Amino acid sequence: MNPRVVRWFTPGLHVKRWLVLLILGMVIISLGIGYLLRDFYQHGSFPGFVAPLTLQFISRGYRAVLFGAIGIGLIGFALYKLTQSVLGPFLPGCDRALSEIIYNYRFLQKGPRVVALGGGTGLSTLLRGLKKYTGNLTAIVTVADDGGSSGRLRQEYRILPPGDFRQCITALADVEPLMTTLFQHRFKEGSLNGHSFGNLFIMAMAEITGDFEHAIRESGRVLAVRGQIVPSTLRDVTLMAEMADGQTRVGESSIPHPNGDGDGSVATAIKRVFLEPEPTINPEAEEAILNAEMIIVGPGSLYTSILPNLVVDGMAEALKASPAIKVFVCNVATQPGETDAFRVSDHLKAIEGHMGSNIFDFVVVNSNNNFPLPPSAQTAGIRRVVYDPATVNQRSIHAVLVDVVNPRISTHHDPDKLARAIMKKIWRS
Repeated sequence: MNPRVVRWFTPGLHVKRWLVLLILGMVIISLGIGYLLRDFYQHGSFPGFVAPLTLQFISRGYRAVLFGAIGIGLIGFALYKLTQSVLGPFLPGCDRALSEIIYNYRFLQKGPRVVALGGGTGLSTLLRGLKKYTGNLTAIVTVADDGGSSGRLRQEYRILPPGDFRQCITALADVEPLMTTLFQHRFKEGSLNGHSFGNLFIMAMAEITGDFEHAIRESGRVLAVRGQIVPSTLRDVTLMAEMADGQTRVGESSIPHPNGDGDGSVATAIKRVFLEPEPTINPEAEEAILNAEMIIVGPGSLYTSILPNLVVDGMAEALKASPAIKVFVCNVATQPGETDAFRVSDHLKAIEGHMGSNIFDFVVVNSNNNFPLPPSAQTAGIRRVVYDPATVNQRSIHAVLVDVVNPRISTHHDPDKLARAIMKKIWRS
């Protein structure tokens, strides 16, 4: 006999018992069908113990239904356990119900093709909620980050900043919480002080694969990411800001000055941002935008996370050419040094100033102001972003006012509320 066939009969595989149960269920169903077709006990004799075993003291119709129900139940249970035994070792997250795994694979793959642009905490918050509605997600991430661990790795190893990519990977990950926590772990001592494990992992992967894009793709595969994560451009760039007073600030981390320039003066307003050297759009990002059914911009830092994506050469043209529904998610709170006293219309005006015109069909605005800002935020000058009628005046845009604030961190969006608002009120409207 074929050794591969013999292997199935090896003890400990947890397969044979369910096959036997499956066969038993089929026999019982056959018995029930036999009762429906004819009363075969009238055409032969059986030992006395057969009558009680086959429940002949019950009417024939009830016996057929009972045997049919028992047989179907046994077959269903046997198939379920047999599937677990055979497929269990090959499925990620084996501690989860098999039905959940099948749901995530089948249902989410039928979801809309969604592209999300941004960076930082805002983008990862959006992705964390959207992954429950669709598996066809593409996150287009800014590469202008030059602060903290990302900035140090970028300067020392000349790679694209991994920090925002790490946050997106963990937001879209479909693995055990411990693995996600590990990826976000930040060292606090020694030469690795300030570095996160995820950043170092991506950097190591980039050295092994020889390509940052490939490194992000492989890192996503390790953490079973739902969707894909791509940089807006493949070029090493520096974010520049032209201020209202004529000065130019160099580097993403140097642009926001919440408390002014350090001499007690009021923070200077940002006039525009641009990238040096001027980069071109990543072809993979362009293809995702043109094939998308919905494009979501924001939430996130307006001048240091959102606009660095939009000012990439070719990005505006791709967004305008895409037939997708375009949504702007406005921040729930202002950001000192970037959007002080900004209303919703001011956010849109800043984007239009960089892109030439309005590209959005919808703007999502928080309507719940019942959660007070924490005292530390108020002291820092953070305020609620106010919705004003100028948002929709002379613009072909629909405002969706909905509760999207996070009750635990009232300066941020709640992932589930935000995703539900987008998918229920915009996509299915």
